[in-house]
Amino acid sequence: MNASSRYNRQIILPEIGETGQYKLLKSKVLIIGAGGLGAAILPYLAAAGVGEIGIVDDDVIEVSNLQRQVIYKSSSVGKYKVEEAKAMISELNPDVKVNAIAEKLSGNNAIALFEKYDIIVDATDNLQIKYLINDACLITNKPMVYGSIFRFQGQVSVFNYENGPTYRCLYPDENSFSANCTDAGVIGISVGIIGMLQANEVIKMILETGEVLSGKILVYNILNNEQQKYDFEKNNSFVMDRNTFEEKYSQKENLVEDISAEAVLDQIDNQEALFLDVRNEDELPKITFKNSIQIPLMNLENEIEKLDSKQAIYVFCQSGIRSKMAVELLLRNQFQNVKSISGGALAMKELLTKEIKI
Repeated sequence: MNASSRYNRQIILPEIGETGQYKLLKSKVLIIGAGGLGAAILPYLAAAGVGEIGIVDDDVIEVSNLQRQVIYKSSSVGKYKVEEAKAMISELNPDVKVNAIAEKLSGNNAIALFEKYDIIVDATDNLQIKYLINDACLITNKPMVYGSIFRFQGQVSVFNYENGPTYRCLYPDENSFSANCTDAGVIGISVGIIGMLQANEVIKMILETGEVLSGKILVYNILNNEQQKYDFEKNNSFVMDRNTFEEKYSQKENLVEDISAEAVLDQIDNQEALFLDVRNEDELPKITFKNSIQIPLMNLENEIEKLDSKQAIYVFCQSGIRSKMAVELLLRNQFQNVKSISGGALAMKELLTKEIKI
């Protein structure tokens, strides 16, 4: 099958044509995250003929992913998402070069990765990673296509496009709380719609056509089909250079120490240790025992005096994301022995003995 046959329906669009198709072929796009958003973005960019696509994700496929990450099959459970996504793209469009990067994005690899691509797409549900993506885009002068989901509502924007506003201009408070899909819940249609809107922004930038969502955020609600666009301005007060970046992220990545649920369960009856639950009070499963306390993450800074800074504290949330944020906050406040329980309450539930009330 020749290229004109594959792409004929879009080449005949006057806004694309042969010239636009060539631009797509020569473009390089990096997708951070191969979950729900990534599963919607990837097939449309590949089908359109984006020449090179990088996918960064260190996660493996779980059964619970299949409800919204529709490019994966039940037979793929347990396999790396990036490898399965690469296989899907190769079947869909073998002309596309796919780089499957089974790594977690970090301050150590972000800049080197971003320098190889033209456009960076945020398909994550992790607040800290979004700030990292933004800051690495500033260092490498790359546009960031942003998407996020909260239950039935999604947001899309483009940051750092032609020196436009950045993620920090819209959301300056890095310590704010945002629940991910595991914690808040999500329906697959939400991520599908938002992911396709992100793919649309990528293609418009490559083709240099239409109006890019720079300095604007699009908010879409699938329950009532309402859609709003809000303008926001660039704030030049935040300065990010390479030295600042390296100092900031090398520190942050070394701060938080993880511990497995298996390794801490023998501390349940140790009154010298404390288990800190930073979930909201209505979250399940309920995990209660003598040496535990619940302080939701959004309240932790104001209620920090309830904790002993010299005590061994094991922090957990639902899946292990908010607990890392809580550990960072405690360490900044001179707490000495604080660890995040990897996998959170979901992992603990599997291991707790019958004597523990759940």
